[in-house]
Amino acid sequence: MTEELLVGAEAPDFTLENDAGGATTLSALRGKGVILYFYPKDNTAGCTTQAIAFRDNLARFEALGFTVIGVSRDSVKSHCGFRERQGLNFTLLSDKAETVCNLYGVLKEKMMYGRRCFGIERSTFVISPEGKLLYVMRGVKAKTHVAELLALLEGAA
Repeated sequence: MTEELLVGAEAPDFTLENDAGGATTLSALRGKGVILYFYPKDNTAGCTTQAIAFRDNLARFEALGFTVIGVSRDSVKSHCGFRERQGLNFTLLSDKAETVCNLYGVLKEKMMYGRRCFGIERSTFVISPEGKLLYVMRGVKAKTHVAELLALLEGAA
């Protein structure tokens, strides 16, 4: 795992397989802002709530100059099903090897059904068009996060 990522630092670059059958490289998106959000699992209640909120507010993020990208450890096939079922209009990336999850330090020990396991802590990284971290938000709530993020970004605009 990497050291703690701080606001102002360069966002760690990566390339991951996307739900469109290609690859997405973070540094190739320079020139526009990126909302990089990590979520635990496709088709679960909280993750669906959060994804739908991003879907329904994508035009507002784009008006602020940001593209939205979701990352989980699910397969591309799972992402494609999730995207289709929920009508998602933004890119989903598959990090089955946990490479990017480790780069961004989002894997945390959790208790599930009385057992300890490692899973993704719901987190968002707002990246400037120059590739710098503008905001680092960890442990966000699925139901309120998108509204809070929009308020923060629109207030800063």
